[in-house]
Amino acid sequence: MEKSLSDRVSQFIARLEGKLDAAGILVGSAISEGYAADATARGALPLAVLRPRNTEDVSIILAAASEIGQPIVVQGGRTGLSGASRPLAGEVSLSLERLSGVESIDAAAQTLIAGAGTPLQLVQQAAEDADLYFGVDIGARGTATVGGNIGTNAGGIRVLRYGMYRAQVMGVEAVLADGTILSSLKGLLKDNSGYNLSPLFIGTEGTIGVVTRACLKLHPKPKIERNAFVALPSLAAAQQLLARLRVELSGLLSAFEAIFPNIYEKTVGYMGIRPPVETGAGMYAMIEIQGQSPEQDNERFEAALAQALEDGLATDVVLSNSMRESAALWAIRDGINDFLFSNGVMVGFDISVPLGRMQEFLDTVKPAIQEIDPDNQTYVFGHLGDGNLHYCMFTNAYEKVAEVIFSGIARVGGGVSAEHGIGTDKRRYLKYARSAAEIATMQRMKIAFDPNYILNRGRVFEAPASIVDQPC
Repeated sequence: MEKSLSDRVSQFIARLEGKLDAAGILVGSAISEGYAADATARGALPLAVLRPRNTEDVSIILAAASEIGQPIVVQGGRTGLSGASRPLAGEVSLSLERLSGVESIDAAAQTLIAGAGTPLQLVQQAAEDADLYFGVDIGARGTATVGGNIGTNAGGIRVLRYGMYRAQVMGVEAVLADGTILSSLKGLLKDNSGYNLSPLFIGTEGTIGVVTRACLKLHPKPKIERNAFVALPSLAAAQQLLARLRVELSGLLSAFEAIFPNIYEKTVGYMGIRPPVETGAGMYAMIEIQGQSPEQDNERFEAALAQALEDGLATDVVLSNSMRESAALWAIRDGINDFLFSNGVMVGFDISVPLGRMQEFLDTVKPAIQEIDPDNQTYVFGHLGDGNLHYCMFTNAYEKVAEVIFSGIARVGGGVSAEHGIGTDKRRYLKYARSAAEIATMQRMKIAFDPNYILNRGRVFEAPASIVDQPC
C-alpha cells in the first residue's frame, strides 16, 4: 500500500482488495493526470482510482465507502464543464470507463441497453447499424459517456426534435450510496406500477446514486437529412423564422442553431474557408430537417426558405445538396469551439433564456459588462430552438461579469445551466434559478439517499459543515 494514502483511504482500499480485480484499483504512480481534470480545469489528484467491471463491483465499492465515510467522485469521460467530475482534495475516483459497451438492441421496441461508460458515439453507431437513430448529439460524442450524459441531462443540437437526454431514457440500473442496486431496464413505454425511480438519477450529477446501465430510446432512421445556412437581418427575424418553420415544417425541424455575427466571421476566418453566406448580416442560423419522405420534405424545406427570403426574414440562404456539403456547413458550427479555445482562457456561460425575452436579456447585460471590462471580447451562439445560449467571453473580471450574467438570467426567468449541470463551478449561482424552497428540497433528497454525503460531495450545493469537517 502506498505510504502517501491517508489512513481512511488505506482502510478503504484494504476492504476492496480481493473483491475487485487487479485492474480495478489504481494507486500512487498508476494514477494518471487525466483523472484529476474535467474539460475545463485540473482538480486534485484522486487518492485512488477504482475501476469497476460491473454493477456488482460498484455496489461493493459504495457499500465500503459509505461505511467509513470515504468521499467518492464519479467519473465517466471527464468531458464535463461544471466541475461535477473534477476531484476535490481527499476524494477517491470511481471511474466507470470499464462499464462500456452496447449490450443489446430491441429493434421491435426501438431500445438499446448500454453500460454507463459507453461513449455516445458507440451508441449512435449501434443504432445506425440496426437501421435506427439515437436522438442526442454533442460535440464530445467520442468521449462523453452514457452515465455522464444521464447525470447532466445532456442536450445538444437536436433537442428541438428529440428532447433532452431525459427523453431518451427508458430506465436505468443504479447503485445507491449504501450499495443498494436498483434495476429498471424493461424499456416499457407505459408502466405506472408504483413510483418510477429512474428519473431521480437524471440530471442529479451523481449526487444521489451511480448509474451503471441504461435502457435508451431509439427512433426511426431519417431517410432525409438536409440543412441550410441562413443569413438574417436580426435576432428578431431568426425568432420569427423559427416560429414559422415550427408550423410549416411541423415534425421535420430537427435543429435551429443561432450564430451571432462576430463569432461567424471569426470562425470562418480561423478555418480559412470562404463564408457560405454573406458577412455583415445581423444574425446567422444553421437549420436542419430530418424526415421520412425525401421528395416531399425537400420541397417543403425549400419552399419555406424561399418564402423567408421573399418576406425579408432571411437575406441569404445556402442549402446542402450532399452529405459532403452538409458536413461542411456543420463544420462551421463545430468550428466555433476550436476558434474560441485557440485564443486562450475563455469563460463560457451555458444559459437558458426564454425566447420572448432573449433580446431583453442581451440588451441588459451588454452595457453592464462593457462598464465592468471595456476590453472584454464576447461571442454568442447556441441552440435557438430550445433557448440555450452559449455566452462566451475573454475577460479578466469573471466574478463581476458572472454576477451580471446570472442576475440578468434571474430577471428574465431563465436558467443558469442549460445542459452542463451545476457541479462545483456554478454552485453559488444556483440561487438565481431555483428558490430557497427548491434548493432545500434538493438537500432533503440528498440526505435521504446519501446521508453520509459520500457521492460527489459539494456538487450542486454545499455539504454541511459537520460533514466537510470530518478528518480524512
